[in-house]
Amino acid sequence: MYPIFRVFRIFRYLTFRCVFASLTALAIGMLIGPFVIRRLREFQIGQYIRDEGPESHKKKTGTPTMGGVLICISILVPTLLWSDLSNPLVWITILSTTAFGAIGFADDYIKVVHKRNLGLTSSQKLLLQFIASFGVAASLVFLESRGLYSTRLVFPFIKQFRPDLIIGTFQHIHGLYWLSFLPFVVFVMLVISFSSNAVNLTDGLDGLAIGCTIIAAAALTVLTYVSGHMVFSDYLELQRMPLAGELTIFCGAMVGASIGFLWYNAHPAEVFMGDVGSLALGGAISTVAVLVKQELLLPFIGGVFILEAVSVMLQVGSYKLRGGKRIFKMAPLHHHFELSGWSESKVITRFWIMALIFALFALTTLKLR
Repeated sequence: MYPIFRVFRIFRYLTFRCVFASLTALAIGMLIGPFVIRRLREFQIGQYIRDEGPESHKKKTGTPTMGGVLICISILVPTLLWSDLSNPLVWITILSTTAFGAIGFADDYIKVVHKRNLGLTSSQKLLLQFIASFGVAASLVFLESRGLYSTRLVFPFIKQFRPDLIIGTFQHIHGLYWLSFLPFVVFVMLVISFSSNAVNLTDGLDGLAIGCTIIAAAALTVLTYVSGHMVFSDYLELQRMPLAGELTIFCGAMVGASIGFLWYNAHPAEVFMGDVGSLALGGAISTVAVLVKQELLLPFIGGVFILEAVSVMLQVGSYKLRGGKRIFKMAPLHHHFELSGWSESKVITRFWIMALIFALFALTTLKLR
């Protein structure tokens, strides 16, 4: 078609398709958002606020939840429309997002059916997350065997130091070949599962998690584009990954979908994303980072998410090891600042600023050595 209708050649450009994927995602979110919210209200799918949460959150009880379904639709449809579906990395990202979204959907569904704030148990949720992330790791091992992916880690600032997560010794021992990939598989499982839970923990204030997601997804859009671009990857001394360029479409769609959802999730929220949204977004962000070899940049790309998760770990550890003593007034971290006298809007805005600073720092590491 390109030789006959030259105007269609524009569809070969990543930048064009990325912009239109983002606009398509935004349009879908804005247009079907009211319908989704209305249907959630009709089915009485409302949020149940935990008893130990801040008192000011009690008034949010009954606000429609599971709005993450809208986010998933807004991301996946434009990706299917605008990306090259012969690219295996695109399908890995799509399936990973869908799998983590399904885990979150099951968790939310149980909460709604039993009318409580507890869905899947922690062990059940973690097991399902490990299974989903194992699927990603296994797919990458398959691609590595065909020379389409590298299992080497890329360290920020020290670009010449690229240790391989494959144990070469076992590759030549009959019957133990699979053990050579074990460190890589475990590493990927931990990165994706931890990141997914980190976004889930951040989703506690109106617009907080989705605003930070917009910033993280925008940073990943840049990273995926330069990783797949021959000139930029050479100039920045990045590992050239031709297949990674198509992930720019997915990241662009994630930005557009997140902006569309923020329209309805901004304080005071008309709808919450629920676990179906937070787990899907966390899985998507970490999967893309793994695919473009930027796993070690995730603490900066999603800096606020990491801080929120670490605050919970420190709080639980302190409570158990120090005889009930707490470090924060309440965890995750955003609740600590709420109880310290910050208004909800102030906490959200300042955390967005922090997320932006983290993301900008992540992008500066592309050139810093």
